[in-house]
This record gives sequence, C-alpha cells and structure tokens, in this order.
Amino acid sequence: MARYITQRLVYMVITMFLIATFTFFLMKFLPGTPLSAADRLSEEQQAVVLAKYGLDDPVPVQYFNYMVNLVQGDLGISFQFDNREVTTIILDRIGPSLQIGLQAMIIGTLLGMLLGLVSAIYHNGFLDYGSTFTAVIGQSVPSFVFAGIFQYFVGVKLGWFPVALWGTWEHTVMPTLSLAIFPLAIAARFMRTEMLEVMGSDYITTARAKGVNKFGVVFKHGVRNALIPLITVLGPLAVGLMTGTLVIESIFAVPGIGDQFVKSINTNDFPIIMGTTLFFAFFFIIIVLVIDLLYGIIDPRIRLAEGE
Repeated sequence: MARYITQRLVYMVITMFLIATFTFFLMKFLPGTPLSAADRLSEEQQAVVLAKYGLDDPVPVQYFNYMVNLVQGDLGISFQFDNREVTTIILDRIGPSLQIGLQAMIIGTLLGMLLGLVSAIYHNGFLDYGSTFTAVIGQSVPSFVFAGIFQYFVGVKLGWFPVALWGTWEHTVMPTLSLAIFPLAIAARFMRTEMLEVMGSDYITTARAKGVNKFGVVFKHGVRNALIPLITVLGPLAVGLMTGTLVIESIFAVPGIGDQFVKSINTNDFPIIMGTTLFFAFFFIIIVLVIDLLYGIIDPRIRLAEGE
C-alpha cells in the first residue's frame, strides 16, 4: 500500500508539471493583451507594466521564472486585481463553490442511490418506472433550467428562499438543489443497473438459499458491490461540482471560482487562469487517488498489489 501511494504521488507531480507547462505555453496563443487598458496607455506606459509582470522577458525566461515560483508555492500576481496574489483570490472564491458543490453531491448521491435501490428492488413496477423517469429527466434537462424553475416558483412565488446573492445558508438552498439533480440522476441510473446485475449473481442466489433475509441480501451483498462502478462515475463529477459551475454561479450570483475563472479568461489574466487550472487538476488527481483507495475499503477482494 505504501509503495502504491508513493508511486501515485510521483505520478501526480509529473502530471502537475506537464499541465503547468502545457497551460503556460497555451496562454501565449490567446488573442488580445493582458493589459486591461492597453488602448489608453502609451508605449512607454505599456512597457512599464510589462516589465512589472516580467512579460517583456523572452518566453523561455518567463517559463523558467514561473516554474521556479510554482515550486515555491507562488502562483503569481493577478493582472486584473493589482497586487493581489492568485493564491489569495482562489482561496477567497473556492469557499462558496465547495459549499454548494459538496452539498449538491451529498444530497444528489444519497437520494439517487435510494431511488436506484428502490427501482431495482421493485423492478418493472410503478416505483421502478417512476425512478427511471426521474433519472431520465435529471440527465436530460440542464441544471440552469431547474435553476430558473426554482427561482420563479420557490423564490418568487412562494418566497421560501432568496432568489440570488450570497450570505446565509438560505442562499445556498436553490443553487444546491439545482446542481444536485444531475448527480441524483446519475446515481439512480447506475445504482439500478448495477443492483439488477448484482442481484442476479450466483453468490446472491447462494446467500438466499442459506436463509439470508432480504435486507441482508440487498444491503450486505448487493449494495456493497454496486457501489464500485458508481464511485468511479461520481468521482470526476464531484470535482466539477465542487470547483464551481459557471452557469449556476452566474444565475444565483454566487461568488465562486467558476465565475472568476471565466472573467479571468475574458481579461487575459494569465496568472489566475494558470493558477485555477492547476487547482482544478490537483483536485481531480486527489479525487482519483481517493477513489482508488476506496475500492479496497468497499470490496475487500480488491487489493492493491505492491508492484502496482
């Protein structure tokens, strides 16, 4: 196990290095200029600004300086927000995105698993058809459509929760529900499919023949084995939800990282673009590592060999 984790950490470092390199040089192909007021600055003033951020150096020198700073944990200074470190901006913005994303992931996954489980137990029954219909709607209809519905009926008509802005937990309810519907649909569909497959396995038949009650068959044997493919699918989805969803954050005026990322692209704020990209990549790699470790916890038959 220790050797496996060490290998994965090495792969993580290599992957982050490649992503940082690719992102850096990709920024050089973006159209426009990082100077927000380039049309109003003289050539001398532009030269001063470029020198301030080291943009007047040759590209290889800029790349070397960036990588040196990156190793030291320095993501640079924002072009858009004068004298503000990129790390500070990301930390200020990631909180709301993580909160609504984590809430949406927990609510959507748990409810989706419940729907899928009920659908599998009552296969080809009314509850099965209802759960399947809910899953299809959840995957087919974009989250921003549900956001508009929640805002109009729950926020405007009923007045139960604030329509937009950010402040108290009440402001998180409708963004969370809007985001939770998609993972709910994914979890319900996969749980139903896997449970139907698992419940038809030979070891389930053997367990029933030994007198194991229905509850034990479903939860002790069925659910545990059905969780593995579900976790595989939900892992990357969790990264997207917890690192910000642009449309939902824009609709509900959530000051999250997704909204800031798009604004930085519009203003060619290279340090924020690269810093946010690296943050997303690092978060994704960590999630993948956690998923691999969860496999062995959920199913004891899965072991990480020393040579893997």
